[in-house]
Amino acid sequence: MSERKPYPSDLSDARWALIEPTLTAWRNARLERRPTGKPAKIDLRDVFNAILYLNRTGIPWKYLPHDFPGHGTVYFYYAAWRDEGIFSQLNYDLTALARVKDGRKPEPTASVIDTQSVKTSTNVPLTSQGTDAAKKIVGRKRGILTDTIGLILAVTVAGAGLSENAMGIRLLDQAKETYPTIAKSWVDTGFKNAVIEHGATLGIDVEVVNRNPEKRGFHVVKRRWVVERSIGWIMMHRRLARDYETLTASSEAMIRIASIDNLAKRITDEATPTWRGTY
Repeated sequence: MSERKPYPSDLSDARWALIEPTLTAWRNARLERRPTGKPAKIDLRDVFNAILYLNRTGIPWKYLPHDFPGHGTVYFYYAAWRDEGIFSQLNYDLTALARVKDGRKPEPTASVIDTQSVKTSTNVPLTSQGTDAAKKIVGRKRGILTDTIGLILAVTVAGAGLSENAMGIRLLDQAKETYPTIAKSWVDTGFKNAVIEHGATLGIDVEVVNRNPEKRGFHVVKRRWVVERSIGWIMMHRRLARDYETLTASSEAMIRIASIDNLAKRITDEATPTWRGTY
């Protein structure tokens, strides 16, 4: 890492040790395809720190501080890691480590699904937006599938008008492909028979968890609170306060980056600062 005053979002040495092998392997694979075979003079740790800074603070790409590599360079690596599945791979690898640290098997067998509708910025194409009539939000809808301790296993983003069923089916397909061991999933009442039936074709028992009708207002709902807490965790990263991304693939990548940040801290027992300055 270059000599500069660190930012709170920077990777510690312990967290970088978790991420560096994947990025180095990626770089080496690209070098084999380059005619000269010469490595680029870019510190991958600086690049990843710049991405974490942007993800955590919510700034536009062009507003990256000048002590990081240029924003065009950082975006080049970000887009490559997004499109070549590096963020997904890091999530997969770190999730296994976090589960083992928690005394569980690396591969999960149960999951929880939820969605979140968010407003979009002015640069987001109208064709990739929609209206969530129930929540009166014009924008995009995020779907996440977590394990039973809240670690994100699958992510999908679409226009906010897409039904819960369609989002649920996407998430189940993605999760089953990545984690064939999943056999159970809990959802809320927004998900209907289509998700239950699709889950059955994948070998996943999908169970709808109802709220307690005798309790008014907010209350903790069995199983569902886990995924709701996970949404709260990623919302600590201000780039996710609304959807700023032109591509839904970038929206999904930003969620995975927030997840990588949280997973690495979980594995290394490092606290996550809040915006109130507490831990």
